[in-house]
Amino acid sequence: MSDAIFNLDAEVRTDLGKGASRRLRREDKVPAILYGAGKEPVSLTLAHNKVIQAQEFEAFYSHVLTLDIAGEKVDALVKDMQRHPFKPKVTHIDFLRVDKNKEVTTNIPLHFINEDKAESIKTEGGHAEHHMNDVEVTCLPGVLPEFIEVNLEPVGLGETVHLSDLVLPEGVVLVELAKGESHDLAVATIKTAKGPSADEVEEDDSEEAAPEE
Repeated sequence: MSDAIFNLDAEVRTDLGKGASRRLRREDKVPAILYGAGKEPVSLTLAHNKVIQAQEFEAFYSHVLTLDIAGEKVDALVKDMQRHPFKPKVTHIDFLRVDKNKEVTTNIPLHFINEDKAESIKTEGGHAEHHMNDVEVTCLPGVLPEFIEVNLEPVGLGETVHLSDLVLPEGVVLVELAKGESHDLAVATIKTAKGPSADEVEEDDSEEAAPEE
C-alpha cells in the first residue's frame, strides 16, 4: 500500500458556511475540519480525487494520517466522514489531531480469519455468525493497529468468541472490556446450520408418496 494514501495535502479555508462548502464541492474539493489536542479547530479543504482514492482502503479509517497544511505536517485520525446519498462523493471529513504522547480512542475493524479451516464449519455443518465488525480501542498512536484478527479455526460448534478472547497488540485496550466483566461481549459464534425439521421432512415424504388423483 502506497504511503501516499496516508499523506494528504490540505489547505486552510476562510470562506465558511453552507454556500462556501457547496462551491468547494462543485470545484471537486472536500471541506473538512481539524480539531482536538487542545487547539482551536481549523477549517480545511482537500482534493476530492485524493480523498476518494484513499478512502477505498480500510486502513484509511484507522491509520494515523499525515495532513500537510501549508508545509506543516499534522498527525490526525478520521473521526467522521459524510458522503453523498447516492453519488460516489465525499462531502465532509472530521479529523482529530493526534499527539504521539497521548492515547487516542478510535474504532478498529475486525478481520475474521480461518473460517474455511474450522472443523465445526467444514465437517460439522456449522456456520459463523459475526456479532460485530469493529471494536473501540484506546492506545498510543504508535501502537494503533490497522485491524484485529479473530481466528475462528479453533472455535467449536456452539462456541462463542468474546472480546476477552481477542489477541491485542501490547498497549492496546478494548474500551468496552475495560468497563468490567459484564461487558465481555460476543464477537462471533459458530452456530448449527438450519435445515428442515423432522416434521417437515416427514411431510415432504408423505406428499411424494401420495398417489395422483
